Amino acid sequence: MLSGYRLMWIVVMFDLPVVEKAERKAATEFRNTLLDMGFEMSQFSVYMRFCTSIAQVDTYCKRVEVALPQGGKVNILQFTDKQYERIVSFHGKAKQPANKTPDQFDLF
Repeated sequence: MLSGYRLMWIVVMFDLPVVEKAERKAATEFRNTLLDMGFEMSQFSVYMRFCTSIAQVDTYCKRVEVALPQGGKVNILQFTDKQYERIVSFHGKAKQPANKTPDQFDLF
């Protein structure tokens, strides 16, 4: 049975240098790699992915590590689906509805 305490989210947050052309290219490649791995952009430089287990989170952490660009700072957050449900979001001053777990067809 899928439990909100076993289902996980992984969030990759990054601040990458983009002054030089090579840095912009590396940052774009990193973002595209995250998208190719199934991450969705939550905000600029913040990408999220739903995972069905801690083992899957570990796998994606390793994949992100392999894809890291040379410079900048990258943080990877991991939290349960139950914690994700408690996120409070606003667009402007408008409070958004609570987040929900992706539908079953979105999991695979």
